[in-house]
Amino acid sequence: MSASLMNSILKRIATGPELSKDISREEACAGMRLVLDGAVDPVQAGVFLIALRMKRETDDEVRGVLDAIREATHCAIAPVDEMLDLGDPYDGYNRTLPASPFLPAVLAACGVATVSHGVERMGPKYGVTHRQVLSAAALPVDLSPEAAAARLGDPAIGWAYVDQKAFCPKLYALSPLRTLIVKRPALTTVEVLAGPVRGRSKTHLVTGFVHKPYARIYALLARHAGFDSALIVRGVEGGVIPSLSQTGKVFHYHGGGEEASTEFKPADLGFEQAVRAARIPGASDEGEGAAPFDAAAVARAAAQAGRAALSGEPGPTRDCLVYGAALSLWHLGRERSMQDAAEAARGAIDCGKALEHLR
Repeated sequence: MSASLMNSILKRIATGPELSKDISREEACAGMRLVLDGAVDPVQAGVFLIALRMKRETDDEVRGVLDAIREATHCAIAPVDEMLDLGDPYDGYNRTLPASPFLPAVLAACGVATVSHGVERMGPKYGVTHRQVLSAAALPVDLSPEAAAARLGDPAIGWAYVDQKAFCPKLYALSPLRTLIVKRPALTTVEVLAGPVRGRSKTHLVTGFVHKPYARIYALLARHAGFDSALIVRGVEGGVIPSLSQTGKVFHYHGGGEEASTEFKPADLGFEQAVRAARIPGASDEGEGAAPFDAAAVARAAAQAGRAALSGEPGPTRDCLVYGAALSLWHLGRERSMQDAAEAARGAIDCGKALEHLR
């Protein structure tokens, strides 16, 4: 049955740009389920993913792929009524020093329970990930979804990281196949919406993108996955924090409504940086250095910069944390304006509360 179903799907989606046909949400879900279960040959699994990519996935197809991943995801309910799910790109950062791994601790200090998630290493970028940075900072990265949920309910902590290998091992097991595919399959888009931890009442999504069409797609998928609201940031390297040196743009919806867009000027929030984010030490032009990219060294540098920023050291990393936290506080309605939200985030850092939550 599995072989005949996949054969039928591949005959339709893998016949070239002129003749390829779309499949239904249910068929996309069934095909992705077969791939996750290892029920089809790896060659067919790879063709399934790349053929969808090459013909360009429809809305129904990406919904179906997400459905299968959510079925395979182990989800825990945090003992909080409301929480935020921070979905940074799983393939990480390789042009700038990431600050976002420390963003959940800042948000927790501002009263917003926050979970982030990811992997150790993922292509096609193979950049520095949340797991690498948090591990370099000697912070927990091997929590179960239940343990992560419990940390969110602890008022002294209020944040957690949970790894894909813990909440969706079937998807994590596809990493070698994704390396062979090279190009980004639909999995790269939908995996940040798996939702390994949810609030008792409301769960809000914050994620990032680079290419313009993805703002609509992420909003579509966030509604489909049941997020009560979403903040979709055109961020540095596709992450959740905009550039410190250019006008930032975000898309957002609440309560399942249509998404709207809002722009922010960094100078209006008190940021005066010539760089879009902290530079990788030893690199030039924001990451384009002559030396080979050393992910472990960059992770250590990011961990050091994050701890220094939470200790009050000024600079791009601190400004990135203030900017990212301010966006979430503004989106959730915790502050009346972005300016007020930025001041609240600065206060949480300057008084040492964010560092206490990190520890």
